[in-house]
Amino acid sequence: MKFNNNPLVSIITPSYNQGLFIEETILSVLNQSYPYIQYIVVDGGSTDNTMDVVNKYSNHIDIIIHEKDKGQTDAINKGFKLAKGELVGWINSDDILYPNCVENIIRLYKKKPDGVIFYNSINDRIDKNSNIIESYQKIIPDRNYLLNKNYDVIQQASFYRNDIIKKIDYLNESIHYCMDLDLWLRLLEFGPIYSCNQKAISAFRVWEETKTTNGRYRFLREIRKILLINGSKPLSANIRRTYWYELKDHVKRIIKYK
Repeated sequence: MKFNNNPLVSIITPSYNQGLFIEETILSVLNQSYPYIQYIVVDGGSTDNTMDVVNKYSNHIDIIIHEKDKGQTDAINKGFKLAKGELVGWINSDDILYPNCVENIIRLYKKKPDGVIFYNSINDRIDKNSNIIESYQKIIPDRNYLLNKNYDVIQQASFYRNDIIKKIDYLNESIHYCMDLDLWLRLLEFGPIYSCNQKAISAFRVWEETKTTNGRYRFLREIRKILLINGSKPLSANIRRTYWYELKDHVKRIIKYK
C-alpha cells in the first residue's frame, strides 16, 4: 500500500504489564514525522494500568488486541499477520523511537529496495528514567558476520520487508529471548541488509525487569542454539563468546554467594 509513492509502514508494540513505560512508547510512534504508519498494539492481558494508557490513545492506534497470549513472540506474530505495510517492525513497550526514525528508514528503503532488513546502526541505551546511559554502534554487513563473528543485533528501529516476513512464516514462536536474531538470520537468506549510520533514532531501555537481564543463562543458551541451527560453525567466535559469557556469569554468581 502506497500514499503518493510513500509506502505504508506497520509498527507493532507487544505489551504485558508495562504501564510504567508504555505511554512513552506509544507517543514515540504516534509522534513520528513520517505520517503513513499503521500502529498495532498487542497486549497479553495486562492486569496493571497498561490498558488504561492504551485506551487513552485508542483513537490514534489502528488495531488494539487485549487477550491472553503465549508470550512476546506470539504477540508480535499476531501483529505481523495483521500488518498491511510494505515494511514491518516492532518496538517493545519499554523502548522508544525518536521522531525521525521511520522517515530515515523509508529514505534508506527507497534507495535500496532490494534489501530485506533496514536498521539504524547507532542506538541509545536509556535507564528507567529515560536518561541516556550511552550510545553504541553495531555494523552488521551480512549474514555470515551475524552468524559467525558477532551475533548482536539492534532490534529497535529495525524494519523488514513484509513480503519476506510472510515467506519465512513469521517469527519462530518456540523462541523466547532471541526471536530477533533468528528472524534476521532467516531473512538474510533472501536479500541484503542496509543501515543508517548518522545518529541514534531509537533507544533501548535497561532496567531491573528487562527480560534479558533476568534470564541471562537462558538467553545465552538460546543464542547458541539459534546460531547452530542456522549454520554457525561450532568453534566460531560467536559460539565461543556464548560459552565465555556463561562462564563469567557462573563465576560471578559463585563469588556473590560465598
